[in-house]
Parts: sequence; C-alpha cells; structure tokens
Amino acid sequence: MFRRVSRLLLSFVMIATGAVIGVGATAGTAQADSCYTWNRTLRQGSSGSDVTQLQIRVAGWVTSGERLSYDGQYGARTAAAVKKFQAAYGLGADGIAGPATFSKIYALQDGDCTPVHFTYAELNKCNSDWSGGAVSAATAKSNALKTMWKLEAMRHALGDVPITISSGFRSRACNNAVGGSSTSRHLYGDAADLTGSPSFCRLAQQARTHGFSEILGPGYPGHNDHTHVAFDPSPYWSAPNCGI
Repeated sequence: MFRRVSRLLLSFVMIATGAVIGVGATAGTAQADSCYTWNRTLRQGSSGSDVTQLQIRVAGWVTSGERLSYDGQYGARTAAAVKKFQAAYGLGADGIAGPATFSKIYALQDGDCTPVHFTYAELNKCNSDWSGGAVSAATAKSNALKTMWKLEAMRHALGDVPITISSGFRSRACNNAVGGSSTSRHLYGDAADLTGSPSFCRLAQQARTHGFSEILGPGYPGHNDHTHVAFDPSPYWSAPNCGI
C-alpha cells in the first residue's frame, strides 16, 4: 500500500511540474522511474539492454506455446508482444514502445522492478538470499522476476483477479524437504505453484498464452491441489483433467 501511495504522490508532483506525456516529454522524460527509465522509443530493429528490459515486462503477452527471448533484439515477436500488451491496457496498439507504453509499465512496477501485484518474498519462501539452487543466487532471483511479469500478464488477462503462489524458488535443501524432483524448475527460480482462485484448470489453461513452457496441473501426478508453471528449455504441458 505504501508503495502505491508513493507512486500516486509522484504522479501528482509530475503533473504539477508539467512532467507528463504530451508536455514536451520524450520517452525518457515522460516519467523518471526508480526501477528503470527508458530514454528512447523502441521499435523493430532496435537492440540493446533497454530492449531486454522491455522484453522482461512484455514476455507474458504472447500466443499459445510461444516464448519470447530476452535477447535484446526488437524483432517481430517482441513487436507482437508489445502490441498485445498495449491492447490489453487500452493503449494504441502499434507494436512501438514509446512514452505511453513506458508510462504504463512504470505504473505497473515497484522500485525493485517487481510488478505491483507480486513480490520477491512470494517467489522465495525458502531462504533470504536465493542461494543453494541449481543456478547462482543472482540468476535464480532474475528468473523469478521474469516469472512475476508473466504472472502479472496472466493476472490481468484473467480480469485482475489475485493469484496465490504457494511455492517458488527452492534451494536443494528446501526442495528435498518437500519431496520435490531433483530436476525441479523450482531449483532455477523460474517456477511457481499456483493455488486459490481461479480454479486450477483455469490457471493451467490461461498459462498457455503467457510464456510458460512447463505447465502441470490436475490429472498430473502430485498436482491435483495446485497448478505449476515454469520456464523449461524442454517444453512440457500436462494437466489431463483440464484438457491439457
């Protein structure tokens, strides 16, 4: 709540000082952001770390079975994802990331770069430093951030209903304690087990269009009480009771 109030106060200050889109603003000055600020308009053919940052935030807006690369190259797939993001939030859907698109992203993220409806704490109930998994602590945390942005897209597509995460990153010790597979994607930080509402089947079905390459749900052994989503280099979906 404090973070959202602070963001609203910042918006009021910006309006008072004329730092709004359409008042001599560019992509970089439309709104300075405490997480990351884009300083140019991006379109097909653009490349660089700012494109990668954009890809992290729109990777959840893809077609069924598609996965967006975080390669810093603004190609046709990135443009298509941006276009879907824009349409989902009522923006002009031209596939070009400019001030309006960045302003919406700024409104959707907190100062630590997590989307406003998810936190690092939700993705890591194992330890405080992201260590002990199958990848470095920094990589595990980075993977979790990418997962959160996909979940943010999924949440919005479902009508902005809350999504509950029962398990995210696990160290090997945490994974062993819950009887997890030795090859579990939880060890990489890119997995999340979803519970609560919507139904497990609805979550599994929706996850297909938000960049998740591993989806396990009702009907798959050990997954009748949750839906598991992850980013697996070897795509695999199985939720037989849900038609997947």
